[in-house]
Amino acid sequence: MSVKTGAQNRSRATEECCPSVLAAPLDESQAADLAQAFAALGDPVRLRLLSLIADAGEICSCDLLEPLAKAQPTVSHHTKVLAEAGLITGAKQGRWVWWRVIPERLATLRAALAD
Repeated sequence: MSVKTGAQNRSRATEECCPSVLAAPLDESQAADLAQAFAALGDPVRLRLLSLIADAGEICSCDLLEPLAKAQPTVSHHTKVLAEAGLITGAKQGRWVWWRVIPERLATLRAALAD
């Protein structure tokens, strides 16, 4: 009987959820899910936004305006797209939202492109 490490179990769960696009054909649902996430990352503002959130660990929307040089409605639109793709999650505190990256979702995207 073999004992699996946490990393092995996570890797196996990721493979079962979303197999590598290079290892096997995706079904329609898997393809739609991955396409939504990759499309969200296809915009330079959203890619920078994800990077800023990841670097901070958790960050208020108000602190994203200046580094992106974008107005609040624009930042709100882009965070909404990232959240709908499952890449970030937010918690409203007062009139602002605090954002953080969902590491498992990023792991799924990495695994989808792995051999």
